[in-house]
Amino acid sequence: MTINQKRVFAFSIIPQYIIVKWLANYPEFIESYYTGYLYQWISQLLHFIFGFVPFSFGDVLYTIAGVYLVRWIYLNRKKMIHSTMDWVLDVLIFISLLYFTFHLFWGLNYYRMPLHDTLQIEHTYSTKSLENLTKRLIKKANNIHNTISVSDTSKIVIPYSKSTLLTISEDEFKNLKKINNQFTLTYPSVKLSLFSLPLTYMGFSGYLNPFTNEAQIDHLIPLHKYPTTIFHEKAHQLGYAAENEANFIGSLAAINSDDIYFKYSGYLFALRHCLNEMFKRDKDVYQALLKKINLGILKNFQESHDFWKSYQNILEPLFKASYNSYLKVNNQEKGIESYSYAVALFVNYFDKKSL
Repeated sequence: MTINQKRVFAFSIIPQYIIVKWLANYPEFIESYYTGYLYQWISQLLHFIFGFVPFSFGDVLYTIAGVYLVRWIYLNRKKMIHSTMDWVLDVLIFISLLYFTFHLFWGLNYYRMPLHDTLQIEHTYSTKSLENLTKRLIKKANNIHNTISVSDTSKIVIPYSKSTLLTISEDEFKNLKKINNQFTLTYPSVKLSLFSLPLTYMGFSGYLNPFTNEAQIDHLIPLHKYPTTIFHEKAHQLGYAAENEANFIGSLAAINSDDIYFKYSGYLFALRHCLNEMFKRDKDVYQALLKKINLGILKNFQESHDFWKSYQNILEPLFKASYNSYLKVNNQEKGIESYSYAVALFVNYFDKKSL
């Protein structure tokens, strides 16, 4: 490749960035032509290629890429000093290619229409509305807990293996399309991550690989978190890039499952979100609501808390800060704090619907 060709490829990152930011002003266009058409073809193709692989091909790909990157840096260490411009062009070419592939394969979904618009619901709510929904969630969670537990003081242990949970999730997620056709997922591809231990130390329960469209699940998390985590990542596969929207869809899918343990996971997930938001708004009401919850449910909440606390480390805030910056760059203005938007979706969606 000539130096002029290198410059063209390297600096193509500039027009790419401009085009992406320009497209961000047209969410209806992204919704209709990218998410609704081009992305559907791309995701189905990736699921067809990598879906049958019994392990996470994306994790293997990342490993190979990491090794290659270290090797490239080592082999080109002298070039960085003696041919700096050529070295910089090589780096920019890599970044340009990565930027293009990321947005083509998945990243433009960050700029689609907000979920509350496509569902035609509000995105604001009152504290009283939040309190009412939280009471309804507590009642449903308590009822299910009483059905599957020997005592209201016993935590629930899901009687399925991790592989069984993945298998069950394939059929259970299909119930969601009965509610809305936009939640139809074709050829899903969900894997247990080979990087589960690093993911846990980073504070993440899963992720979607944007280059293979494989949904990665941290296999170390408590079993009662599996259903909503799996469905959260499936929501990303549907093209819902925003974490808050994926949280809502993940919980909604579990709640509408035919399996009672999946339902339990879905109600706990939504309840935990609503309780957290209520704690911020009215601590007295929060304390009163806690007293209405079965002790066994609180033990499941504590199980999750203890799990994440056991893996806390000095680098976790750095990982979270990095991810927070990543979200803000990709049209999530409030970063990790935007997760609370899921509560607005819960409150307004269930305002006139039964749980």
